[in-house]
Parts: sequence; structure tokens; C-alpha cells
Amino acid sequence: QVQLVESGGGSVQAGGSLRLSCAAAGVTYSTKGMGWFRQAPGKEREGVALLLFTTDETIYADSVKGRFTISHGNAKNTIYLQMNSLKPEDTGNYYCAAAGTWRPYILLRPRDFDSWGQGTQVSVSS
Repeated sequence: QVQLVESGGGSVQAGGSLRLSCAAAGVTYSTKGMGWFRQAPGKEREGVALLLFTTDETIYADSVKGRFTISHGNAKNTIYLQMNSLKPEDTGNYYCAAAGTWRPYILLRPRDFDSWGQGTQVSVSS
């Protein structure tokens, strides 16, 4: 069973940066990929970034391309989301998620992920 704990959220002004971290236990042999999602008040949860463990391919939502970067440590038990040039529209609760190896493929959508962290709040003011 994968356990995920996010950290690094906070309040920043527009144009600032934050780096989110996800401590992932039990992912080495059971995870196909990791993703970051976010949910703003009154909106559905949306995918932000995806990292596929098989190929190290990354996929980003159009709204964050060029500003956000997903990466992992050597052991793939720590996942990062570097967020630059933050905008008020980036405000929301950010979740780290893991997709199990039993899945033949995964895309940047919540239904493809099996384990979730508790979330960390990101607030961007203008």
C-alpha cells in the first residue's frame, strides 16, 4: 500500500515560486507513475503534471506548461513539483497521487490513480 504525504504549500504573491514535495512510501515496486492534481473551491479536481516511471516521460496541463516542473529523486520515493511564475488561478489544494503497476496505461486524469495524499494548500494573491 502506497502512502503519500505532501508538503511545501503556502501563500505567495503572483509571480512568486513554490516547491511542493511528496514523500512516497512503498512506490518502488507498485507504482507506474506519479501525478500532481489540484482542486480549487467550486471546481473539479484537475490534473497538473504526470511523471511516468517506465520512461520518465512528463506530461503537463496546458495551463502550467513552461511554469511547472515535476521530478523525482533517485529512489523515486520523493516527488517534487516546482512552481514558478505563479498566478492567482493556480490557487487550490494540491494532491500527490500514485498509479498502480496493474494499469496498462495512465493519463493525467484522477480515475487513473489509486493512492492519494491529504493535500497541501497553495494560495496565490495578486
